[in-house]
Amino acid sequence: MSRVIVIIPAYNEALNLDRVIKDVKENCPYDYVIINDCSKDNTLELCQQKKWNYLSLPVNYGLTSVVQLGMKYAKEYDYDIAIQFDGDGQHDAKYLKDLVDQIEKGQDVVIGSRFVKAKKNHSARMLGNSLISGLIKLTTGKTIKDPTSGMRAYGAKSINDFVYNDSLSPEPDTMVFFLKRGYKIKEIQVKMREREFGQSYLTLTKSIGYMAKILFSIIFVRNFTRKEKKQ
Repeated sequence: MSRVIVIIPAYNEALNLDRVIKDVKENCPYDYVIINDCSKDNTLELCQQKKWNYLSLPVNYGLTSVVQLGMKYAKEYDYDIAIQFDGDGQHDAKYLKDLVDQIEKGQDVVIGSRFVKAKKNHSARMLGNSLISGLIKLTTGKTIKDPTSGMRAYGAKSINDFVYNDSLSPEPDTMVFFLKRGYKIKEIQVKMREREFGQSYLTLTKSIGYMAKILFSIIFVRNFTRKEKKQ
């Protein structure tokens, strides 16, 4: 049986974390670790009070560093599978076993996708999602319908890549990196909830900057990743 760790990034998620941890504990048998990214609210105090398993950063480093730390934790404690699971309450833990099942069947990365069967709406955010999806198709020949989903399971090879390659992030361009290396990526249909408390860090200005950064990385960085050499 695979050893699985659920990595839960948390920045100012004190109002959501109790529900998130309850969801994980009730719906799957996996271990978890909260990565507190130097929250300004009482996230740290809540983790201490509830005696949850957590790591706490002394400075706000951002999502990339948080997920990389979670992957290093997974490697250090010999986990076979690591799952990125948002701390804002939008993800549903009942799907985690399905993600793990696909990794155990040989996939390297499994994405909890909103759009395997469901259609995208016509919002500006979904336009950006479709643009990234199209660019991934153009550069790799592979289709990822929900490249911006933050619910992903990673197998051992993918965990190692995060541990030993500091340039990798929990963003769509990393999926291009994996596809270029010949890794197997699968999407499974999930439903996501609306956030109840707090606000997304992606304002309009940050969203535009995010899109520019991701598109640049896909075209000029990840597009030139070489396929993994077989031993």
